[in-house]
Amino acid sequence: MNDLVRQHTALGETDLEWLHLLVSEWQLLSDLSFADLVLWVPTLDGTRYVSVAQMRPNTGPTSYQDDMVGHLVPRGRRPLLDAALDEGRIVREGDPEWREEVPVRVESIPVRREGRVLGVIARNTNLLTVRTPSRLELTYLQSASDLAQMIAAGAFPFPGQQVDMDASPRVGDGLMRLDADGVVTYASPNALSAYHRLGLASDLVGQHLGTTTAELAPSRGPVDEALVKLASGWAPRETEVEGNGGVIQLRAIPLKPKGTRIGSLVLCRDVTELRRRERELITKDATIREIHHRVKNNLQTVAALLRLQARRMDSEGGREALNEAVRRVGSIAIVHETLSQNLDERVEFDEIADRVIAMVAEISPGKVDCRRVGRFGILDAEVATPLSMVLTEILQNALEHAFTQGEGGTVEVTAARSGTGRTDGRLLITILDDGSGLPEGFDPQRAGNLGLQIVRTLVEGELGGTFDMVRAEPRGTKVVLDVPVSTQK
Repeated sequence: MNDLVRQHTALGETDLEWLHLLVSEWQLLSDLSFADLVLWVPTLDGTRYVSVAQMRPNTGPTSYQDDMVGHLVPRGRRPLLDAALDEGRIVREGDPEWREEVPVRVESIPVRREGRVLGVIARNTNLLTVRTPSRLELTYLQSASDLAQMIAAGAFPFPGQQVDMDASPRVGDGLMRLDADGVVTYASPNALSAYHRLGLASDLVGQHLGTTTAELAPSRGPVDEALVKLASGWAPRETEVEGNGGVIQLRAIPLKPKGTRIGSLVLCRDVTELRRRERELITKDATIREIHHRVKNNLQTVAALLRLQARRMDSEGGREALNEAVRRVGSIAIVHETLSQNLDERVEFDEIADRVIAMVAEISPGKVDCRRVGRFGILDAEVATPLSMVLTEILQNALEHAFTQGEGGTVEVTAARSGTGRTDGRLLITILDDGSGLPEGFDPQRAGNLGLQIVRTLVEGELGGTFDMVRAEPRGTKVVLDVPVSTQK
């Protein structure tokens, strides 16, 4: 719609915003009218109309099989559009049109904003299935007529009240028509069922909806008065009401077809099961986060015990082995700490990598600068945990063996993501140091060092990737990891 309006018409940005607001609401008019809606806007030169939006009803058959958006028609070809635009009134004159052997009643509704007619809504009703209308259909049609008059007067949609139609109740979910005093004059079967879910034992017709709703909902103190007003349809608002184990969603729409409030529409939807599932998910998420938090605490306790045991050991080799175990446990604890703060089992690994680098850098024998380049991105928990251990082992190995006591240097961790599919991405990690390099004849695939055994096992077994360690030029060591990961960022 933005492109069509800006390309073909003279409407400004505020006018375009009004049309967007209208289009966000006009499913309501389409369903109440049992009719298709097409929004026509005059072109810049005033000689044609361009259709910028279209809506089909959920309550009846369509009268347009084709997409009408983008069509251009000259003035004069559709006299009802001309009359509605020029005279600023709803035009219903004329015989039904025949489209592919289907009779269609056409009406034109001017779209007014601040006294100006911006365009015209063509309301097209398929008459092929017309029958004697029921009380529900008559209520729908009367409500549609009131809304159409409000659109023609510039009183609908309501400014600042853009509605998410996917989340708001729709006409078919449940509809109540109230008079000016807030008393129900009609309630659809779905609306009555929703209120029965709240505990209502009688009919709704003849009852004051605001008072009845407040009585069915739990006591909320000062909120009761606001709930009474909302359910009485005094202002365009939405709320949810919970009672008797049920939850219903309400949306009030005041009706002012001639500038004076004559009543209101209240749409309602039973969302009991939806809210129950949402609460179950929230409870599940909270439980998972609590588990990660407790695992992190337990791992930190294990690390503290190992650290305490290391201080009491006389053997230098034993003490160093326990300190290495402390760092391994710590890297896993960092992942669980991050997961305990997330709503899902995915983590931003850059933060974890930075913390692992800082933790391992504490053992540096000299002034070694450890830094990260590039982004790891978001990783699944089953990838993040083993990868944090792999990163810990490789960095620990580099800092312990690449640099002598007091020697300075650099260790750089580079990460890069690739791939465009959901599951076919790759994560390429390079750890490069400018230390003393590998000893002659060193084979990382056969080395018996415990740290390298852990790396090989985790990279090839857990992560399904590859691992290599080679001499760097002009000096130092380069470790390359290639791991398959999800490419969802």
